[in-house]
Amino acid sequence: MATATGLESLVDQMISVITNDGRNIVGVLKGFDQATNIILDESHERVFSTKEGVQQHVLGLYIIRGDNIGVIGELDEELDASLDLSKLRAHPLKPVVH
Repeated sequence: MATATGLESLVDQMISVITNDGRNIVGVLKGFDQATNIILDESHERVFSTKEGVQQHVLGLYIIRGDNIGVIGELDEELDASLDLSKLRAHPLKPVVH
């Protein structure tokens, strides 16, 4: 899990969050607390499918509880913009099993 120190450098940056239930949420990190609860702005969920391209569902301002976060990563906006998500096919992620 990322520490508070590690997240400080990502504030106001575009990040990707993989949740424990397999969701991929992308947005601008606006804040976080000691329990790694995070606030994302301009966020959307990317839904992957093997039959269709990636669907993006707009979420807007969104809060994710720290205990539901599997991975937080910085998103390369230039590389991300160059991807054609409508042609990308992938299996949805499975939930984390403890």
